[in-house]
Amino acid sequence: MFEHLKEQPADKILALMQAYKDDPREDKIDLGVGVYKDATGNTPIMRAIKTAEKQLWEAEETKAYTGLAGDPKFGDRMAELVLGDAVPLSKVARVATPGGTGAVRQAFDMIRMANPDARVFVSDPTWPNHLSILKHMEIPHVAYRYFDSETGGVDFEGMMSDLADAKRGDVVLLHGCCHNPTGANLNMEEWKAVADLLNKQGAIPMIDIAYQGFGDGLEDDAAPTRLVAAHCPETLIAASCSKNFGIYRERTGCLMAIAHEEGRHKVNQGTLAYLNRQNFSFPPDHGARLVLMVLGDDALRTDWEAELEDVRTGMLRLRQQLADELRERSGSDRFGFLAQHRGMFSRLGVGPDKVEALREKHGIYMVGDSRMNIAGLNEETVPKLARAIIDVGI
Repeated sequence: MFEHLKEQPADKILALMQAYKDDPREDKIDLGVGVYKDATGNTPIMRAIKTAEKQLWEAEETKAYTGLAGDPKFGDRMAELVLGDAVPLSKVARVATPGGTGAVRQAFDMIRMANPDARVFVSDPTWPNHLSILKHMEIPHVAYRYFDSETGGVDFEGMMSDLADAKRGDVVLLHGCCHNPTGANLNMEEWKAVADLLNKQGAIPMIDIAYQGFGDGLEDDAAPTRLVAAHCPETLIAASCSKNFGIYRERTGCLMAIAHEEGRHKVNQGTLAYLNRQNFSFPPDHGARLVLMVLGDDALRTDWEAELEDVRTGMLRLRQQLADELRERSGSDRFGFLAQHRGMFSRLGVGPDKVEALREKHGIYMVGDSRMNIAGLNEETVPKLARAIIDVGI
């Protein structure tokens, strides 16, 4: 049997991480891996999470299963965090999943069950694992224009033109905030236009929200998702706790299926639980328990929100510093878009040859499509990156 297996292509980001480790240069900079790093290059455990873990260690009395959907209170808290009061909880089916990736996979499974003929429209570019999972599941997908390399912003006209080809029952995958890999986001007027178009076409929005709190704040980052969920008859939402709670390795996520039509909730909830059972039975609880504790305790939540705000504003300062350095060195404002982007990532909009030049000449590592992790910088390394960008002719 095994002789029929084929070697799979190496993950480009993992290969980049290894190349970085093998580079002997002491002044090398890693802007490839997609995790938050503080000024020392560490990915810290957030204070509120550390406190919750200590409390859990003292109070936890069992490791028995929670349920196929996870602890219902976790789903409640996540729905409140993402949706606020935009949609009544009675219309939101919700289950815990192994990370945001698990939520994405389960959402694709639900789409395939509900409509085997559905196509999934995906932004160009998007998080590579979106495409990898869709290809693995053999779900048809269609690219829609998104990033304008010339301006560093969203090609909204191209996006709307491409989404006009969506048919009833198709699914449009959207990034809730802090678009990965570009950092370029729609404004609220544009989000409303997208929601109106999807309703006109009869297409269903699926929102991947992995960076709530990393862009313009918890509430502002959730506003587009809330708008879409309130205005569209059906919405799928895959939410991740990896970044904003800093619990990457705990694999904590939540999948929500919203239906405004009466009587749909019970079937949707049962379907999500069924899919959990088929794929991994019971979702992991440790990370979900910590999130539940933080969101349910006033003191822990206040501390978490304060630290998350420090993370967010720190990345904004790095963005502005880099844009200022590049303005000074280039004598132009052509890099001003870097300060307008939001979240961990920005895309320079150059080809692999320039990215390779940055690596070879300056020891600066970023993904081949020129996505760079802003959180991989600090005040001392920003000038080095700016010098390198100008030196290689970007």
